[in-house]
Amino acid sequence: MLKIVSILSFIFLSITYLEHALLVFQQNRYGLDRYTKWLLDFKNIKVNGYFTYVAISFIAEYLFTTYVKNIEGLMVTLVTIITAILFLYKETKKSYIKPLVYTDRVKRQVLCIGILDVLYIIMFMNLGIDHVIMAVLVPIISWLLIYPMGLITSPIEGYINKGFENEAREILKKSPELKKVAITGSYGKTSTKNVLNAILDKKYYTLMTPASYNTPMGITRVIRENLKPYHELFLCEMGADHVDDIRYLVDMVKPSIGVLTSIGPQHLNTFGSIDNIIKEKCKVIEMLPNDGVGIINMDNDYIRSHNFHTKAELIRIGIDSEDVDFKAYDISYDQNGASFKVMIDDEEVLFETALLGKHNIINILLGIALGQKLEVSISDMQDAIKDLRPIEHRLETKIINGYHFVDNAFNSNPVSSKLSLDVLSKMPNKRIIITPGLIDLGKDEYRYNKEFGLYMPGKVDHVVLVGQVRAKAIVEGLKEGGFDMAEVKIVDDVKEAFGHIYQNFTKDDTILLENDLPDVFLR
Repeated sequence: MLKIVSILSFIFLSITYLEHALLVFQQNRYGLDRYTKWLLDFKNIKVNGYFTYVAISFIAEYLFTTYVKNIEGLMVTLVTIITAILFLYKETKKSYIKPLVYTDRVKRQVLCIGILDVLYIIMFMNLGIDHVIMAVLVPIISWLLIYPMGLITSPIEGYINKGFENEAREILKKSPELKKVAITGSYGKTSTKNVLNAILDKKYYTLMTPASYNTPMGITRVIRENLKPYHELFLCEMGADHVDDIRYLVDMVKPSIGVLTSIGPQHLNTFGSIDNIIKEKCKVIEMLPNDGVGIINMDNDYIRSHNFHTKAELIRIGIDSEDVDFKAYDISYDQNGASFKVMIDDEEVLFETALLGKHNIINILLGIALGQKLEVSISDMQDAIKDLRPIEHRLETKIINGYHFVDNAFNSNPVSSKLSLDVLSKMPNKRIIITPGLIDLGKDEYRYNKEFGLYMPGKVDHVVLVGQVRAKAIVEGLKEGGFDMAEVKIVDDVKEAFGHIYQNFTKDDTILLENDLPDVFLR
């Protein structure tokens, strides 16, 4: 009976660790390499009070083997049960920024890892391993079970995904008249896609990939579930964080139009170098058919200096560049947005928008260029651009509890973070930034976070840093830039950051939310 109770108690304990491990695995995009890098950081192992639990288990064994003979197994089992209950209670009370999403994929992972969990606990107990050693091993092995689970489920997921993808390819083949537009870049993809959709929807029946559905399976799902025979134009956002990601997606969708928004140092951790990023992003233009159309942002230095190998027509846009086909000038900003002019067919055209920032004017220029190419009228483009509203978490102005926020919480990078600081610098009264810093930048992460901090003086009055690790680099940059360090606050989580803001600032001030990292990166 004790053996059965012990097995059940260890299974019960492992549930909390397994759920947290799956959350980490999901937030690391189901990549065993990313998961390994996260796990190898010693700070991350101290989750759910592991060391406290181990200490309690050892103390329990010592006390009961010293003073109460022959019942140490029962006592350690009771400690395990009590500890598991406490940990599970704590887990139910925890509010994650991005909780574990139980997709069909995760449900299959749960089934697999649950079976593995039960098997290894039963096996270890049958081997007669001491209870306290089991108490130590259960949490550790729970984290390590992600590896066999990943290896077992990966072929299954690959088979399922390939079947769905082949179905999507067949649907596209049966739509030969459909105009397909691929949009990619290190930043600005989703914003540009929404601008394009607003403009082109004035003339065509359009379908665009929603939110950030920019992976093979996200795009596949949109095609299978939403593409209809009456659609005339498909706007497809394409994301990449590895070499050959764009090549794969372009081969899958086969667009005749490519839009390249930007290139910058994002996902260096997986790309390995900026040269790999440049080559990969430019494939959206270089893989176009000879009669295709590529629209590129010449204000981006990496795009400007790249020699495109393509016979497709290239349309160039820019604000600072002179040798472009569409150029924005006479730009003016206020709290309601921006206005600018563009020369179209020798006619000076005024555009107004509620969107904030110079980069949004670039995104709009990309849309104007394609709208003109696809014969959308100027008046329709003006109306569409005037009606544009910020995308959620991308320089979105909002009121929270009466306070003015600029929400740029979506997946920041070195370039977009500086652009958002430029926007904040134009706001009235005190200007505050809440940020956990920048991630996924490989060996250059410290340098880019330091540069982020160095760019803040003169644009920010108060800095709230969430988490300890990246704060060090940002603080170094702030000090080097001569920032008043009395105006820097480091907190453990976003909830504490908001509490600090509400206690120390007024509703006339402006708060920038820059980057919204998953929980596993806030430490």
